[in-house]
Amino acid sequence: MTEARPEQRRMTISDPQVMRALAHPARIAIMEHLSTREGGATATECAEVVGMSPSATSYHLRALAKAGLVEQAPSRGDARERVWRTFSHAWMVDAGQDAGPEARAAEQALVEAHAARDMERTRDWLRRAGGEPPEWYDVALFNDSLLLLTAAELAELNEAVLALLRPYRQRNRQADPPAGARSVAVQYKAVPLA
Repeated sequence: MTEARPEQRRMTISDPQVMRALAHPARIAIMEHLSTREGGATATECAEVVGMSPSATSYHLRALAKAGLVEQAPSRGDARERVWRTFSHAWMVDAGQDAGPEARAAEQALVEAHAARDMERTRDWLRRAGGEPPEWYDVALFNDSLLLLTAAELAELNEAVLALLRPYRQRNRQADPPAGARSVAVQYKAVPLA
């Protein structure tokens, strides 16, 4: 049985060592997977998601634990089985406006690793889009908009977009997903241009 934990707030990752520990495609995938699992997951379950062996996945889980991003969860009844869970189901990276060169480099490496994952998901969709059912093909969307906003308006827009996404988060729907539901990757970025 899973031990109940209070509702978690978004974790801000600002430590360069933690950012470097997370800046690996397998670790990003593991964190994403664990953030959707209420009771956590084993290395074997995570291995299926990241496409690695359970022992390689276990290595990455231990590295994430050392960085303070995951912990062992209560057992599901089999004492031999190690179940892992995240400390927070939502996280963001922010070295801080006054960060030094080490923190900036670590932040950039992590953001670039995450962006590469997003781009690979887009490429994967494009490779298989022709074979998808029409109802899914017709609703896939690529959008790039240039907006003219004040900082206050951008803050308001960000909150509105995040509020729209919240009820559909996989973690919130895992227990009883609607018929025909699929995992959908949504990337939202809002960055002021020079």
